[in-house]
Amino acid sequence: MSVLVTNILRRGTALRTRLRQSEATFILLAVVVGTIGGGLSVALGAAAHGLQRILYDLPGSMRLSAAPTLAWPRLMALPLGGAMLGLLHIALERWRQRTPVDVVEANALHGGAVPFRDTLTVTGQTFVSNGFGASVGLEAAYAQIGGGIASVIGRKLSLRRGDLRTLVGAGTGAAIGAAFGAPLTGAFYAFEIVIGAYTPAAIAPVAAAAIAGVATARSLGGVPYLITVDSTGITRNMDYLAFIGIGLVCAFVGIALMRAVSLVEAGVRRTRLPPALRPVVGGFLLMPIAHLSPEALSAGHGALHLTLAGEASLAALCLVFGLKLLASSISLGFGFRGGLFFASLFLGVLLGRIYADVTAILLPGQHLWTQDAALVGMAALAVSVIGGPMTMSFLVLEATRDFQLTAIVLTASLVASALVRELFGYSFSTWRLHLRGEVIRSARDIGWVRQLTAGKMMRKAPATVPAATSVAEFRRRTPLGSTSRVILLDEADHYAGMVATANAYVDGVDRDATVASLARRPDETLPPERNIAEVMQAFDRLGVDDLAVVDPDGALLGLLTETHVRKRYADELERAQRELFGES
Repeated sequence: MSVLVTNILRRGTALRTRLRQSEATFILLAVVVGTIGGGLSVALGAAAHGLQRILYDLPGSMRLSAAPTLAWPRLMALPLGGAMLGLLHIALERWRQRTPVDVVEANALHGGAVPFRDTLTVTGQTFVSNGFGASVGLEAAYAQIGGGIASVIGRKLSLRRGDLRTLVGAGTGAAIGAAFGAPLTGAFYAFEIVIGAYTPAAIAPVAAAAIAGVATARSLGGVPYLITVDSTGITRNMDYLAFIGIGLVCAFVGIALMRAVSLVEAGVRRTRLPPALRPVVGGFLLMPIAHLSPEALSAGHGALHLTLAGEASLAALCLVFGLKLLASSISLGFGFRGGLFFASLFLGVLLGRIYADVTAILLPGQHLWTQDAALVGMAALAVSVIGGPMTMSFLVLEATRDFQLTAIVLTASLVASALVRELFGYSFSTWRLHLRGEVIRSARDIGWVRQLTAGKMMRKAPATVPAATSVAEFRRRTPLGSTSRVILLDEADHYAGMVATANAYVDGVDRDATVASLARRPDETLPPERNIAEVMQAFDRLGVDDLAVVDPDGALLGLLTETHVRKRYADELERAQRELFGES
């Protein structure tokens, strides 16, 4: 038995070494992860649709949001789903005390580490929310299950931080690509939303995983969300300016949507309604909206198809747009879990059509093709809410195969993205993290900054003397040249200041005075939890070369010099740069 265990460990070590040294082996691992992510994506989508068919008595392959009407008894599924979420919340409160980590937060702050329990939690909550009909999408579950499984596999293989982040992005991109039947969309979702950069080291594994995920989904008979439509073509120069206007409008609407969700959440918290009851109340509030317009339910896949293919009046479009916006805000604000990815696509289609109709009324000679306006609005609003202008542009390209329209979509998306960054600064995922007190604005890796704290960088056991020591005694104990500075301690061995050794040897210094009279202010210290960025800010603010690290009670823990801190920062930046280009 011991020989078998030894052989397994030896092979595991050899595999880890091979993954570190061979890019081809890592790409094969990404393909495996992509295959798993694609399969789980298909299974999750089929299960959610199957649950909706049972609860709402949907015929055939009809999507919930495409149902013409829904009877009141069937709509009781909404508060029932809220009750199930409430029970899950109670169980999770007893199980753990922290908020689950999603893939964006994991890659930004934790080096790609996603606890498997968090993956099950986020996926389960999103599945219940979407499966029972709340106005949220399954994209959060797809991303979490793909990235979470990748994280588990990567950590089992002891991958390096940069490789683990790439693998998490690959798993997420594969799951999203499988859901939409669009490998380019999945790959760029990984780059822009989950990894936070287009890294040379990540291109091959992420692309391979996305292709593997889509191929797996097709092999399993998965029905993708991608809409195959024909664009009508853009021939006039004024069309370009008109479509860029859609990007501007979408930026303001996207900011309003994200603000609306946070305002509803804040309002619900002020009611002091128990968290377990909030989704139940939210479910009851959704019932009249769903009875008036079933298009407002779920992610909106079926309604998006109908909106693109059919004809509707301006009043009807505005009504559905307002109800979907309200339903999404209520769903997320009252505790349902899910994403706004597909909801923002549907809202963008509606907004694009509204824009085209309003343009036709205000500028009769400037007729915009409705379908093209809908596709531009779809991408621009999704970029405003989710981020990723290249992701949404490739989504349109893979839907239409029209490069000219894709160029317009990319331009409008970049305009929307720039305006949102200027006026708001967050995507929906990072905005929700911001409301929790985090400071991240993308999935770019800043976790190493938090991990490099003053407590970890400090030099322990620096030279110390009692603060009451005379200058003469200090000279006897600390010869000139033995150390550049000495830390003073009071009677309780707490930090009492720092004195430069050379100051005690200056001519004219009273030898009988206490050395404390030569010390710097004793309040110039650092707590051990300060990260490296905050430490450098402290050095800049105080204008000193070294600082003591003390605990909350004032006990001395160690010493930090500015030279050492800035060298560590430069070393970490260089390491991150090597990882970016696959040189580590």
